[in-house]
Amino acid sequence: MHRRTLLAAAALPLAPAALAQATEFPTRSITMVVPFPPGGQADLAARPTAAAMERILRQPVVVQNRGGAAGAIGNAFVARSAPDGYTLVMALSSLAVIPEAERLFNRPPPYTADQFAPVALVNADPTMLAVPATAPWRTMEEFVAAARANPGSIPYGSSGTYGTLHVAMEMLAASAGIRLLHVPFQGAGPAITALLGGQIQALASAPGTLTQHARDGRLRVLGCWGRDRVPAFPDVPTFIEKGFADVEFYIWAGLFAPAGTPAPVMGRLRDAVRQAVQDPQLVQAFNAAGAPVAYMDAPDFARFFAEDSARLVRAVGRIGRVE
Repeated sequence: MHRRTLLAAAALPLAPAALAQATEFPTRSITMVVPFPPGGQADLAARPTAAAMERILRQPVVVQNRGGAAGAIGNAFVARSAPDGYTLVMALSSLAVIPEAERLFNRPPPYTADQFAPVALVNADPTMLAVPATAPWRTMEEFVAAARANPGSIPYGSSGTYGTLHVAMEMLAASAGIRLLHVPFQGAGPAITALLGGQIQALASAPGTLTQHARDGRLRVLGCWGRDRVPAFPDVPTFIEKGFADVEFYIWAGLFAPAGTPAPVMGRLRDAVRQAVQDPQLVQAFNAAGAPVAYMDAPDFARFFAEDSARLVRAVGRIGRVE
């Protein structure tokens, strides 16, 4: 569903039949797909959101992890699902990146971004660069210097090729003139496990997935892809303030329905998320994870998604083909 359609749907009064449809929905459980394994940003956003929506809608909202291919498998599953409001996806910014990456290889994309209708954004965090606490680098400058001195020798993890974590690191590599060793995983959760276990030496991830491990002294955070510093990590500088150009990347989590979902059902879902992000239990869960609520309703989220997607598509073009 395009932005114009979303805005028009929000402005039109509901006909009696549509009102009845909105009043009746939902009559059964809703599936909220997370296109990654447990433990990553989408999973951390989905579970409190699903629990809060369940209390509001009075029907089960079941989180289902469908990981693989940097999120493409779960995203494609929802794109092909019936547009009835009963199958949703808590997606990351990679939703728009994956189809563009497939085009680089002249492959048909598993889905296209216009197969999704934005419901709401729930949080958005700049990506953070983390290394194990045992790593020799204590600053981003030391990390970059080591990578320059030993091209291709520092292994970093990602949630999959052209996934959010991969694109962020390749943005940094291009700006800093360094070459790193990419080790893809099925999601951020397995990548963090590998970082903590020393199988990889660097990872770009959201603050919410790193906060507790940093507090426990198991990893060190060196830099931030945001325009501003992250409140949870006030001493961690941004790459922008250190003079790196075109190194700005945000991992946001947003809820989408299949395009073509009826306007009254979309309205019910939007209202449920609007209430959910004010739920004290959700707010506490997000804050505890270091990823506070950053809410946008469908029209604003549609604009944000279009602008962010255009920037990421340009970044993928600069990265080029990665075998």
